Amino acid sequence: MTGKDIVSWVKDYLKLKTNSIPKTMNANAVHMLKSVRNRICDSFIITTKDGKVIVIDGGYKTETRYFLEYLRKLTGQKKPHIDAWIISHPHRDHIEAFLDVADNYADKVSVDKVYHSFAPAGFYADTDKSANSLLQQYELLKERVIKEECILKTGDEFSIGESEFKVLNSFDPEYKNCNDSSLMFRMQLGGKTVLFTGDCGKTAGEKVLERQADLSAVKSDICKMAHHGQNGCGKAFYEAVSPEICLWPTPSWVWDNRSGKLRTHEVKAWITELGVKKNIVAKDGTAVLII
Repeated sequence: MTGKDIVSWVKDYLKLKTNSIPKTMNANAVHMLKSVRNRICDSFIITTKDGKVIVIDGGYKTETRYFLEYLRKLTGQKKPHIDAWIISHPHRDHIEAFLDVADNYADKVSVDKVYHSFAPAGFYADTDKSANSLLQQYELLKERVIKEECILKTGDEFSIGESEFKVLNSFDPEYKNCNDSSLMFRMQLGGKTVLFTGDCGKTAGEKVLERQADLSAVKSDICKMAHHGQNGCGKAFYEAVSPEICLWPTPSWVWDNRSGKLRTHEVKAWITELGVKKNIVAKDGTAVLII
């Protein structure tokens, strides 16, 4: 970490120390954490009425200390307890914070279970060297922080306290890339449905729709936009989901398509056509959605 990074992190930390965080313990809520570096980053914390804490992904390791301090503030616990940590897929902007916690902060949190659907060892050795390396790190570090590991597959259903989950997509050896093997799952909580899509692309989205005898299994009140809202699932997928609220784990440079090479504006146009009532975007800061 450079000197500039340290100064930036201290500013974020002090801002977090002075700002109030909605105390949603024992309430149903989804917290979408901003990236402290304005990077692509999936980092969600869910609380439930019956006191459960669920983490989804977590982002790069540069997000770790913000994430941990946020957890301490949210839970009111010096050593926060996480009932479930769900990792969508082994790319740095999704798994690296977990690896950093396991490697350097295992004494700062307690974690009951990790849920994932990772590829077998060596599967990405030739096609995605970064994912292959991250999976190797996961195998070395996981036992430092978790008590139990749950391997998920498409069609699985499970509960974490009052929240209920249905897996719509998981690792598939037929997929050509790691993103399409992202976990996609629908959560039911407090009478609402929330769809988490990982980094699923068009191929995975189409396959999810093909599997459904009834598309109501995909329809959700709230949808986390796939692959940070660009080059993810296709238009037909979002039409089937038909959400009222979209969660965009999207930094400003992706939202604005500053490179000119991303599909963000196209996806935003789809969402507008669908009549989505509200877009919540990580570039605007950490957001809390009470369910």
